[in-house]
Amino acid sequence: MHSIRWIWGYLREFKVRFSLGLVMAVLVTGLNLVNPYIAGRIIDNVIIGNERDLLFSLIAIMIGATILKTLIRYTYQLVFERISQNVVYTIRNKLYDRLNLLDFYFYDKTKTGDIMARMTGDMEMVRAFTAWSIYMIFENAAILLFAIVFMFTIHPQLALAMLAVTPVIGFFAYRLTYAVGPTFSEIRGQFAKLNSVVQENISGNRVVKAFAKEPYEIEKFTVENEGYKEKNLASAKVWEKFLPVLDSLAGVFTVVMILVGGIMVINNSLTLGELATFNGLIWALNNPMRMAGWLINDVQRFIASAKKVEELLKTPAKIVNAVKGREEQVKGFVEFNHVSFSYGDEDVLSDVTFKAEPGQTVGIIGATGSGKSTLVNLLHRFYDADSGVVKVDGTDVRERDIHKLRERMAMVMQDIFLFSDTIEGNIAYGNPDAPFEAVKEAAKIAEAHEFIEELPEGYDTIVGERGVGLSGGQKQRIALARAILKNPSILVLDDTTSAVDMETELRIQETLKKILVGKTCFIIAHRISSVKDADLILVMEKGRIIERGTHEELLRANGYYQKVYVNQHGGLEAVEDDREVVYQYGAE
Repeated sequence: MHSIRWIWGYLREFKVRFSLGLVMAVLVTGLNLVNPYIAGRIIDNVIIGNERDLLFSLIAIMIGATILKTLIRYTYQLVFERISQNVVYTIRNKLYDRLNLLDFYFYDKTKTGDIMARMTGDMEMVRAFTAWSIYMIFENAAILLFAIVFMFTIHPQLALAMLAVTPVIGFFAYRLTYAVGPTFSEIRGQFAKLNSVVQENISGNRVVKAFAKEPYEIEKFTVENEGYKEKNLASAKVWEKFLPVLDSLAGVFTVVMILVGGIMVINNSLTLGELATFNGLIWALNNPMRMAGWLINDVQRFIASAKKVEELLKTPAKIVNAVKGREEQVKGFVEFNHVSFSYGDEDVLSDVTFKAEPGQTVGIIGATGSGKSTLVNLLHRFYDADSGVVKVDGTDVRERDIHKLRERMAMVMQDIFLFSDTIEGNIAYGNPDAPFEAVKEAAKIAEAHEFIEELPEGYDTIVGERGVGLSGGQKQRIALARAILKNPSILVLDDTTSAVDMETELRIQETLKKILVGKTCFIIAHRISSVKDADLILVMEKGRIIERGTHEELLRANGYYQKVYVNQHGGLEAVEDDREVVYQYGAE
């Protein structure tokens, strides 16, 4: 009933059309009784009573009722289909809105295939229920009720005899509902797993081929596909136990009607026409009983899917926007004050403290897993710190309007993502109203203009999914141009030039200096050449800042930074200070 109440919340908007559809279903149910009644009249009055002048009028009524029934049925089927499409449209929009509101915590733990299963397969089950199952349940219940009432008005004793088997059918229908429900939940869960395997294989098909792992992936899919088959077979076994019983019991109506009705006709307590009417109404008892199993199937499938959809709609976001968040312009003052963060049981950042002012460039280096990317993720409020405060312009980021804050930031992430769009569209993603000349200028700054111009369609070239068709360096430069065009107050470059050659990196750095005036920039890198000109360099290890200072200061510190420099460059450069001392590796 919870799932029914949930879907009614969306149907309520269309309650007038919904009610009209149900009224038309009742009319069709009433019209379904006309032909059996007229058939009985023809036998008793025309054939036996020899009232031949009634024949054509009675046949005309039968034809008219059939045509009217067909037209009304077509109309309300169309009504319910349109209602279902509107309902699914609304729910799907809400699902997509929810997916856009959910944060990194959710996407870190949820597989894409599971999300897609809810957006497609589960939504289709919801649509089918609202478009077909609802009126079929109502229609079959009305047919059964009308037929029973009609039978009792004709001959109560024969009606009672035929209904004697109904409680038994109801018992088995209830048992079927109870037994089949869990199997559909398992089927939906396994379908999500199967969907995830397919999605991962498609997304990672280049890795699969590069490592010649096609047989492994095929086997992995086969295992999940086998699981999906077994779940469906387990559900089918439940049906195999109950459906034959329901069908057999439904067939008992005919036996009772012929046996008991025949005796009554012989004893003159029932006319032959009335028996023919009962015979014509058998389907009105038989069909709802037969349909009960299938409708139970549909309802259980709907419940399983509705739970999945509702669960996603109710999934809370851990990152919640401030109710009255501050929306003032971002100048670029950044402060981390004793910030710590853990992901599950793993400590990622521990007691991180530093400040950056507008116009400053902060370089962040450290080994993989040292917490460099997590640090800037907290700045963008992709996650919230467990303790300590991250401030922008002196205000805790948790107290600012999250959308306004991110609008004034730009980030080029490690994992470059390009949309299946033109190159111009990708660059202008953060500033869609930017003129084409501004797009070109951003591409020039990012050293992307030259290779874009060499493409067959230039800036109108369609980029393949996730940037397929472009080299790693080309994707990085397009992503950098996208961030530059946004003209942010705070720019984060997360290993942005790792895939470009040293000469291109140097040109990018020289050009960036011109546009970073007055902006706060964070550069995360493994190459010291990327951060050596920064105003402040933070050296991270196991989530802590172990060294900080300028390039020259860190070279003189004889620590981790100096060792990395020697490993990358083979020796120390001359470092000038007021004593004009040339430092060598290991010197004090």
